[in-house]
Amino acid sequence: MLRVTLAGFCATFVGIGVARFGYTPLIPALISEQWFAPGAAAYLGAANLAGYLAGALVAGRVAARVPLPWVLRLCMVVAALSLFACARPGAFAWFAVWRTAAGIAGGMLTVLAPPAVLAQVPIHRQGAMGGVVFGGVGLGIAASGTLVPLLMRLGLTQTWIGLGLIATVAVVVAWNGWPQVRRSKVAAPEGAHPGRNPRLWIAVTCYGLNGLGLVPPMLFLVDMVARGRGFGLDAGAACWVVFGLGALAGPLVCGRIADKIGFNLALPLSFIIQTVAALLLVAPVPLWVTFVAAAVIGAFVPGIVPLVLGRLRDVLPGDPRRQAQAWTACTAALALSTAGGGYLTSALYAHGIGGYPALFGLGALAIVLALALDLFGLAFARRLR
Repeated sequence: MLRVTLAGFCATFVGIGVARFGYTPLIPALISEQWFAPGAAAYLGAANLAGYLAGALVAGRVAARVPLPWVLRLCMVVAALSLFACARPGAFAWFAVWRTAAGIAGGMLTVLAPPAVLAQVPIHRQGAMGGVVFGGVGLGIAASGTLVPLLMRLGLTQTWIGLGLIATVAVVVAWNGWPQVRRSKVAAPEGAHPGRNPRLWIAVTCYGLNGLGLVPPMLFLVDMVARGRGFGLDAGAACWVVFGLGALAGPLVCGRIADKIGFNLALPLSFIIQTVAALLLVAPVPLWVTFVAAAVIGAFVPGIVPLVLGRLRDVLPGDPRRQAQAWTACTAALALSTAGGGYLTSALYAHGIGGYPALFGLGALAIVLALALDLFGLAFARRLR
């Protein structure tokens, strides 16, 4: 059980933590070193999100035809290779292909790895072990916040290579950790349609809304602290590291709490906490309060995942196949909301509409909508039964 859990941790570390979030602190360097104009650098980030959506949608069909361990290994290898492939200046199309490939790999890993791990874990430990699996996302964020500035002293090329080497180590560690079964025996999802159960679609929609609410801090946290709040670039970089440390601890903490109080209570409680933290980020509070809020928000970037997985298991007890289908739909909803939210908030920011208080306020509003849907929607669904 520990070996497969470690493999799942490495999968999210490589596919999301490094291949996606490792790109964020590289954007200023890509622009300052004149590898790409600001707009092109932003589009490369969008290419990764688009690939993530595609990967989430095709994962089930691919895994139904190819043994699961080899699908997961291939995805991790592609994510690692994408970092090496971007280590030299090149055409935008070349970078776009590899950033998209990294997104596809990340989407497939997110859909396939957690159910594969949880299928090997006793039910009473699935919250905690789900938290461990998605702790890889947090470690990737924390690593990008600490290692990228250090590697940049050697140069941008060396930074890409350094990230690639880190990802390669994780690929090697996870290589023999996957269960030797075909995906069809571990609840292979055939598509992103979990059925007509309203409780399932409430969970899917809430997950998407929560992802939309987290877009502003994921995109603008550093610049908001540095320039929007006027604390300077060092404070902004430190806040990103705190954000990553929160993400590292978040899945395990959230999973353990959910195991104790139940997923039906833990999920709406998480929406309330996130709303307060999102508003504190732009409130006129001391810097240490901003750091605490950043750690809380960072914790829920991956920490929301074990809570939603637990909700799906509560809605579909003893039905791992439909649980996997529902998780595919959740992943697709998150990909759509984060991609759309990224373009929306970027457009609002570019046109100077409202500034950071408005952007972070919109994010908080999306999470409030998730809370309302979860509470009132579930109550309505129960009345229909």
